[in-house]
Amino acid sequence: MIVKHLKELYGYRNLIWQLAWSEFKLRYKNSILGYFWSLLEPMLMLLVLYVVFSNLMKVQVEYYQLFLLLGIILWGFMSRATTIGMFSIVGKPNMVKKIYFPRDIFVISSCITALLMSIFESLIFIMFMLFFRVPISINLVYTPFILVCLFIVSLGLALALAALNVYYRDVQFIWQVLLQIGYFATPILYTIDIFPENLQKFVLLNPIARVLTSARDTIIYSSPAKTEDLLFMALSSIVFLLIGYVIFSRLESRFAEEI
Repeated sequence: MIVKHLKELYGYRNLIWQLAWSEFKLRYKNSILGYFWSLLEPMLMLLVLYVVFSNLMKVQVEYYQLFLLLGIILWGFMSRATTIGMFSIVGKPNMVKKIYFPRDIFVISSCITALLMSIFESLIFIMFMLFFRVPISINLVYTPFILVCLFIVSLGLALALAALNVYYRDVQFIWQVLLQIGYFATPILYTIDIFPENLQKFVLLNPIARVLTSARDTIIYSSPAKTEDLLFMALSSIVFLLIGYVIFSRLESRFAEEI
């Protein structure tokens, strides 16, 4: 059944891209700075957090600017993908009610929109890498796998949130609170080493924490990703996607009635 559905989604690949690109352009429509906001937003966030944590709180981390910026970009992708995806069904009532095609197309296209925004942000990160002359190593080969796992986890969450938000509008408020908690509970602003060793294992149950630490190791610090982290990310991404898909599939039949 899943294989059949994947083939069906592949047939709609052009529509998925058109929806994603249209939503991306719509976000910057009538904006004076336009797409430049994709670059300005992480820069402003980096500036504020760098001043606070490097100067006031005395965080001592090598290449802390890059450490912080990569965390902001990767967390920002997950946050946007799940938030945009959560509204992807309730935000298009006419299309959901009148046109038939797999409804998860809306969620997938929303995650791709978030990905496009993050790609623009990554240009800033690349410029910082060049400015600080960070050495590039063969360990960058792990990066695509790490980022794919992040995308799949985010998609699984977005599928579940999009379906639940149709029935229970409280979900959007609960998720925003959880994102705020997760932002400080995930090692975005600090290294995992600030926790006692017994708590580090608990923090690393969060797949986003594994993604951040592995991405920083391979991209910034030229270290190979740990096998246990790669296996955990692969397994957790599959689990998140399956749970999201099951929830979405179970609730999809009544979207038109409840929306």
